[in-house]
Amino acid sequence: MREKELRLALVCYGGISLAIYMHGITKEIWHLARASRDYHEGAIPPPQAEGSWGNSRAVYCALIAEIEAATGTRLRIIPDIIAGASAGGINGIFLAQAIETGQSLDPLTDLWMDYADIDRLLDPDARPAARFTKFWASPLVWMAARRPGDTVERTVAPETREEVRMKLSRFIRSRWFEPPFGGAVFSNMLIDAFEAMERAPCGDPLLPPGHPLDLFVTVTDFDGYPQSLTLHSPAHVIETEHRLSIGFSAWGQDRSLRRFADPAELAFAARATASFPGAFPPFTVRELDGVLAERKRPWTGRNAFLARVLPRHWALGKAEDAVLIDGSVLANAPFAQAIGALRNRPSRREVDRRFVYIDPKPQSRSIRLTRSGEPKPLEVGEVPPLPGFFRTIFGALSDIPREQPIRDNLDAIAGRSHRIERMRQIIAALRPQIEQDVESSFGGTLFLDRPTPGRLASWRAKAQARAASAAGFAYPAYGHLKLSGIIDEITDLFVRLAADDGAVQRNAVQRALVAHTRHAGLDQMNGAGRETVNADVIQFFRDHDLGFRIRRLRFLARRLAEMLESACAASPQALTAMHDAIYGGLALYTVRENAEYYPDDFISVIDEARADPATALARLAAARDLRACDDIAEALLSDALWGLPKAERRQMLLAYLGFPFYDIATLPLLQGEGLDEYDPVKVDRISPEDCSAIRPADAAATLRGMEFNNFGAFFSRAYRENDYLWGRLHGAERLIDILLSTLPADAALPAERIDYYRKALFHAILDEESERLTLITDLIASLRKEIG
Repeated sequence: MREKELRLALVCYGGISLAIYMHGITKEIWHLARASRDYHEGAIPPPQAEGSWGNSRAVYCALIAEIEAATGTRLRIIPDIIAGASAGGINGIFLAQAIETGQSLDPLTDLWMDYADIDRLLDPDARPAARFTKFWASPLVWMAARRPGDTVERTVAPETREEVRMKLSRFIRSRWFEPPFGGAVFSNMLIDAFEAMERAPCGDPLLPPGHPLDLFVTVTDFDGYPQSLTLHSPAHVIETEHRLSIGFSAWGQDRSLRRFADPAELAFAARATASFPGAFPPFTVRELDGVLAERKRPWTGRNAFLARVLPRHWALGKAEDAVLIDGSVLANAPFAQAIGALRNRPSRREVDRRFVYIDPKPQSRSIRLTRSGEPKPLEVGEVPPLPGFFRTIFGALSDIPREQPIRDNLDAIAGRSHRIERMRQIIAALRPQIEQDVESSFGGTLFLDRPTPGRLASWRAKAQARAASAAGFAYPAYGHLKLSGIIDEITDLFVRLAADDGAVQRNAVQRALVAHTRHAGLDQMNGAGRETVNADVIQFFRDHDLGFRIRRLRFLARRLAEMLESACAASPQALTAMHDAIYGGLALYTVRENAEYYPDDFISVIDEARADPATALARLAAARDLRACDDIAEALLSDALWGLPKAERRQMLLAYLGFPFYDIATLPLLQGEGLDEYDPVKVDRISPEDCSAIRPADAAATLRGMEFNNFGAFFSRAYRENDYLWGRLHGAERLIDILLSTLPADAALPAERIDYYRKALFHAILDEESERLTLITDLIASLRKEIG
């Protein structure tokens, strides 16, 4: 049986009221991840009779089962990286909470339907008290909502125009020159949503034990903070930085010790990333403190969280004064954060990594410069008019940044995939010679003796010395690359411990560490003879080379995954024991990469690193105690190796002992970074423009939230129901496409079976939502006929 993981890194764009459409998509991703979990845990929903589609999770389970039966591929779906901005940030946050905790997204749907309405979002102090409130605004109300050919008539469907005009009247007659929506109202809604998820029945987490989850949302610091830049001349300049990225991560094997986030922290991130300019007041810590105090809800990790996400404000004692606005103003497509998270993804088996970005309105902008929606042509010498007050609020501040291209991000992903392909080719070509060298180094007794921890350590040291000797002149370059990588890793750890990753701090620590290594002669890789390595360098690597140990075990895990795909005589119990040994050892090392591993008083090491780097490194070596980790890891490996048949044991030993040869060849190719996932990355989009299974691919023809400059769904529940349903249907269509694209061309399902499952999934969604969506019964009936 071929085992494969389809790993999804989701990037969720902003979209104003199309947030409801994106909720439908993220909910479908949640259903697929639940189906995958249930299938692999044996908790498969009972099969449904023909014509009774049950629910979408049952259909996904049946599809996963048929893929396994028909193609021999046991597929698991793992959404483990999520990045979002603005409305996409909110949806990403709730999805991440459901993935990590096993909580349900169903209560969230009802809240989207009820809360995402202009009347609910208005600040209590901004609501018109009477019909004659701001009577002098009546001409503006008439101009905005009653004039023939006005915006409402041009952009809103006839059956909904009266509702939109009524709510628009209340909206315009609310307070002037202040955001009409309530910040505290929004924060309370977010906390209501998290509490509703907590109260609902809860299942198991959706990720396998030990698999990390990363969440990122973008935020804009309105006032900005000073950022030091290092130049040639002058040596330092100060620039104001406005971009913020709030990250959350869950890692570790023990579920009881995994800490993702306090719901108050997630509410902080959601409120900040969606602080729509002009509509909501900017977000501040004081707002959330007040809301939590009124609700008598504690926030135990408040200070630590603020020190992490607002380090400069916190250091100055002004975290409460930070003014945060919508994340999409500067970064609406946060690919960079998601790409960075690829560095800590363990690989248990073959991986098909996908970046899936959700764009609800490609090629569409909220700004409309003329009634026709096209820019007005200018006469020769004519100066274009400036946008008005409302057009600026509803368009320019939030939508112009959304037009940024993502080509640079896609080029970065393509470049990474190309390096992986080259590395795999090099390793495959090197394997026969490396295995021969390893075997010749140890003679005929290597694979006949039981690989005890002591023997394994001795063989490992001998193999590393042989690899260094065989590398010749290439080893010093490799050694320098390792040395610089270790210094970079330690510098990064030290500045994270100090909660200050500013350029000045980082450069000072790095310079001190580099100066120490030169003073200690660690930049001289060769020993007394050209074929020997400097003993002090070896000692330094043994004390501090955490990256090499992690790369070696991940390489061993990839070798085990290859073994699982081939004819293998090992029993399932022996393979499981080998898997657990590898990842048990890996956990010993990876936990030491995190700043949270070290005690609070270890923060003083940052001062030692600048003034006395030798002492700081000695403290770090003692705290990590990598040699003790080596002993434990090799005890685990030797026991597991002994459980394998002789041929499989030989393959794993050759991979473990031969890794130094591979590392010398591939680390320079990877520019000093080991790649955790060993497979190229592909990029997929989910958008109305990509879905044509039911109706032609046309966002404007299906989504009502695009009306009224993308505010449409905030003015009508019927619009919200429409967009949410289309979100689920479009999400289901694209997820089936992505799921099936993981299969080899010679193992594809027949077209009629694909059509069967697509229709089954569409009908299951309609069955699930027919009772909830009471205002679009005609649409549901029409869709049943169109689907067939």
